[in-house]
Amino acid sequence: MAKEKKQRANKEPGRIKQMVQIYRNTKQHDRNLTLTLLASFLLPVVVSVLLAWLLGGGVFGWILWPVTGILVGVLLVMIVLGRRAESVAYQQLEGRPGAVGAVINGALRRSWRGSEVPIAMNRSQDAVYRVVGRGGVVLIAEGPAQRTRQLVAKEETQLKRMLPGVPITTLQVGPDENAVPLHKLSRTLIKLKPVLRKPEITTVFNRLMSMKSDPIGIPKGIDPMRIRGQRPR
Repeated sequence: MAKEKKQRANKEPGRIKQMVQIYRNTKQHDRNLTLTLLASFLLPVVVSVLLAWLLGGGVFGWILWPVTGILVGVLLVMIVLGRRAESVAYQQLEGRPGAVGAVINGALRRSWRGSEVPIAMNRSQDAVYRVVGRGGVVLIAEGPAQRTRQLVAKEETQLKRMLPGVPITTLQVGPDENAVPLHKLSRTLIKLKPVLRKPEITTVFNRLMSMKSDPIGIPKGIDPMRIRGQRPR
């Protein structure tokens, strides 16, 4: 009996419990969350009642339309909660060492492959990450461009030597004016022009993984699983 109780305690929480936990965590940083979710739920319900009144349909209409409005309201609440939670997560990660690694680990789509562990880092904890996808190989610099320029140039030279003909793109995430905001990093990668097919992505990724390099630990003070845990499923 004790073993069964322990196994139940170790199980992942259900979807409802996950949403409640996400709501509580997000509410600490988003004061308007409750009102926003309430409005998201009530709006389709009110619209459905108005449609039932205007279109008629008897008892069937008064049942069908409100039920539809409630279902749409619940779905809208889940979508809004997920987006607000993701926004809060990005705000907490913004400017912290390892933030790009957290996005790579938890927010990139399956069409991109990479690691939350940087491939290069300096004493100021500025880092360079590498991902591979339909858009080719992308080097993502985290930190001020002035401090990461040499790191990026070194990695880019090495990649061109090892992967001739493979397009290499560099992105900057940091305080610079032209840098990519952290919350737009995933979308920026997706918008890159496709240049590699799926088999080529696998080949390039495996080639890069075979490169000998000194392991670099994840910067202290950041949880790379943060974003993943903030979104409802």
